Amino acid sequence: MHAIDSHLHLWDPGLLDYAWLDGPLRARFAAEELTDAGVGGASPGEAVFVQAVFVQAECAEEQFLDEARWVAAGAARTGVRGIVAGARLDRGPQTSDHLAALDALPLIVGVRHLLQGEPDGHAATPAFVEGAARVAARGWAFDACVRAHQLPDVAALAAELPELRIVLDHLGKPAIGTAAAPAAPEARWVRDLRALAAHPNTFCKLSGLPAEAGGAWDADQVVPFLDAAADAFGPDRLMWGSDWPVSALVAGPDDDVAYRRGERDAWFRTVADWADRRGHDVEALMHGTAALAYRLS
Repeated sequence: MHAIDSHLHLWDPGLLDYAWLDGPLRARFAAEELTDAGVGGASPGEAVFVQAVFVQAECAEEQFLDEARWVAAGAARTGVRGIVAGARLDRGPQTSDHLAALDALPLIVGVRHLLQGEPDGHAATPAFVEGAARVAARGWAFDACVRAHQLPDVAALAAELPELRIVLDHLGKPAIGTAAAPAAPEARWVRDLRALAAHPNTFCKLSGLPAEAGGAWDADQVVPFLDAAADAFGPDRLMWGSDWPVSALVAGPDDDVAYRRGERDAWFRTVADWADRRGHDVEALMHGTAALAYRLS
């Protein structure tokens, strides 16, 4: 089976600076660690050939180009076919210069300006829209990483720039509770997800929910959220992403968390099994849609 992991992170704190890394994530996660975190097939012994889209890991802003170069240099070992690079889209001429510099690098298929930490409405500011239009003009995708309450901002951007392919990360980070205390999908999140999906230039990654549960999740807990995403976008605009290694943490009995290599495989199997039970096109969800959204050659 072939798969494309549409949301893979890689980093090395010994090479680049990541102010947000803490605990077990403040370690090297690169080619060797990724090899140790492979995924298996539906049948015992079945291999899955996994390629990936790397998504910027929010290193220091002045190192965004260095990050993209580092990932491209190691792509043969990690299976990375495309890079969603870090970019600030609200800097006017600086944004133009940065995008031009990215265009000179290999494997760039999109950019991400991390919106989850920005004020509400930031994606609607003239400077941001201008920068996003420049992304669209280059034929790249934009990864939208937002909190659930910011989904209307992404919908407004999709309406303003119908030529921009927008890929929603992590289903918009809904509140899902934990395996012991699961939360049902909130009506506001479902409404806003459907409003975003009404724009045909949008896609959604089935990723990140284990992290939203703090590493305490199970398949039954996440199924209602996967169903809501399929109802909103249709299965043909959904794609699997591991969010490795962020979503590879597990919660311990004392609320501590630890990295576990098998979590990437567990999420892969959860999404693939759900899609199969629902009669969705598993091959498209695990491979084809990511190739389409990011225009992977």
